[in-house]
Amino acid sequence: MESTKSFNQILADIQVRPIERREEAHYQTLMAEHHYLGALPKIGETLWYVTTWQDQWVAQISMSGAALKCGVRDRWIGWDFRSQYGRLRLIANNSRFLILPDWHRPNVGSRVLSLVERCIARDWQARFGHPLFLLETFVDPERFYGGVYRAANWTELGLTQGYRRTASGYSTTPESPKRVFIRPLVRDPQVRLTHTDHAHLQLTGDPNHMLNAEEMRSLPLCFADIKDPRRPQGRRHRLPVVLGIAAGATLCGMSGYKAMADWAQGLGQPARERFGCRRENKRYVVPSEFVIRDCLLRVEPGTLDRALSLWNQSWGQPGDSEPPSMTKP
Repeated sequence: MESTKSFNQILADIQVRPIERREEAHYQTLMAEHHYLGALPKIGETLWYVTTWQDQWVAQISMSGAALKCGVRDRWIGWDFRSQYGRLRLIANNSRFLILPDWHRPNVGSRVLSLVERCIARDWQARFGHPLFLLETFVDPERFYGGVYRAANWTELGLTQGYRRTASGYSTTPESPKRVFIRPLVRDPQVRLTHTDHAHLQLTGDPNHMLNAEEMRSLPLCFADIKDPRRPQGRRHRLPVVLGIAAGATLCGMSGYKAMADWAQGLGQPARERFGCRRENKRYVVPSEFVIRDCLLRVEPGTLDRALSLWNQSWGQPGDSEPPSMTKP
């Protein structure tokens, strides 16, 4: 076995980088094989990292969108459900952390976490176009103490209430509570996360506009009479659904095809059903950025804006201005 001095040099030489597309299958295979929770698909804004020493994989980390609800976190920040809307994107959740079997050695976990902390804000900004202020994670106290996070200077806030997300919302009875740990990436994260100026946070979208269930159901209907310009072969998503989702994203302030697609990916299963999304393997799937772009470019721009204006006349509040254009992303 190598000396402590030589292993410290190995720790110093460990590097971290995002997973490349060609490596994703291997990453998922290792996660499914070695992590007690198994692999996790990419949903919404997600970055997968691998840490390496020379050509060896040392550890894998998944950073995903923040938990929709977390009482101890929200109280620590100082926001309620409405004030946090749109700002959850400024928090990333360490949803998976796997140290590979040959690397279960002292200080490896805290070293890996510190390396990810140094680069994730830059990577997140480059990939998703907005900053990242805070990291969070949940630790099962029946399995772990959270020592690796403590060693990496994460702060424990307390326990969750034990409810978990389900396909229809949240479980009705509490299960095993989890320890909540956070790690700020900036100074004064609470001040930044509660900042009143949404534009100051470099986020797209109107933080005050939340579509209700009936509005979601009505949006595809206003595009039902538009002729689909695509060839019948290969259509996975009906045109009114694609345009309805693009319209919903636009009404919530999203600008650009990628922002629309990210907004769609963030929709829960009930919302996807309301939009009339396609059902595959017992789950509703949303159109990709490519499909949204393709449909918006093929349909005559004036037709789209007129349909959305008619929807706004029926569903907009008194005094609302015309909705933003869908055709200038």
